[in-house]
Amino acid sequence: MRRVVGIVGLLVLLLVVGTIGFRVFSAASWIDCLFMSVITLTTVGYDQAVPLDDRGKMFAVAYLLLGFGIFTYSAFTVGQWVVSTEVHQIWERRRMQKSIEALTDHFIVCGMGRMGRVICEYLHERGRPFVVVDRDGDMLHETSRQAGWPYVVGDATDDETLRAAGIDRARSLATVLHTDADNVYVVLSARLLNPELQIIARASEEDAITKIQRAGATRVVSPFSSGAVKMARFMLNPSLEDFIEVADTRNNDLELVDVQVLPESRYVGRTLAETDLRARGVMVVGIRRESGERLMPPPGDTRIEAGDCVFAFGRAEAINEVLDIEGEN
Repeated sequence: MRRVVGIVGLLVLLLVVGTIGFRVFSAASWIDCLFMSVITLTTVGYDQAVPLDDRGKMFAVAYLLLGFGIFTYSAFTVGQWVVSTEVHQIWERRRMQKSIEALTDHFIVCGMGRMGRVICEYLHERGRPFVVVDRDGDMLHETSRQAGWPYVVGDATDDETLRAAGIDRARSLATVLHTDADNVYVVLSARLLNPELQIIARASEEDAITKIQRAGATRVVSPFSSGAVKMARFMLNPSLEDFIEVADTRNNDLELVDVQVLPESRYVGRTLAETDLRARGVMVVGIRRESGERLMPPPGDTRIEAGDCVFAFGRAEAINEVLDIEGEN
């Protein structure tokens, strides 16, 4: 880019020099001298606009030889830069498309507003694969490209856009578009394209929560209600904030997660007391059976079964190692 700016500056300097030179060697006006400089530099071939004596003609010859060479080189360089930029963008889009096609069990974030950006940062910091979808290509190119986030430019309510984001292979989708109507449409489209997909949707109005749930959302989040409930909890239990900060602080090694116990896990059939989970720094705070039964908190003689959803608190790395996680949210 600096090279192009330098070339443009050089061309402007040539026009200034030519205009002043023709003004010195003739009595023509500044406009005629500028016109003479342009037609000489570009070799257009119009009639001579400025009468010149012998010295003026020698200046015109020197100016033409020097200026034409610089002008030709400048035009070639600018054209090469434009072509290389286009080729680079095409290559980058293809590379990103291939990287998205290689993703499986990933997350999709629809909407790159304030909430969408926070979600992307959270997933990125935890090393989770995800794809951003938004119709604002310039904004996506500026933010997501710098952060190295794969993205798809398009309308998230369009089925083809969701397919381009790999919705058939995705684990979960979050839609945080500006309007509830758009979020309802995204939820409906995503549910039809992937019936097993976990869908988290934002609702700005309380009346929209039921509609979004009926459209197929797994969870509906109302920022205003959630924020109000959180403030009320802090009012009633001021110390609760310390625990929540431990679980939610970015770049923290501790995680509060739910994990799916696979049939081949070595802990299947054992009670919590018989396992080494506590010794490894993993604390089980709840278990949801495949039948829907909830044990919170589970006693030490609770037996772990295949298909259980275990709510655990501890280091994410330790949880992944000991429970053979199939899915983590």
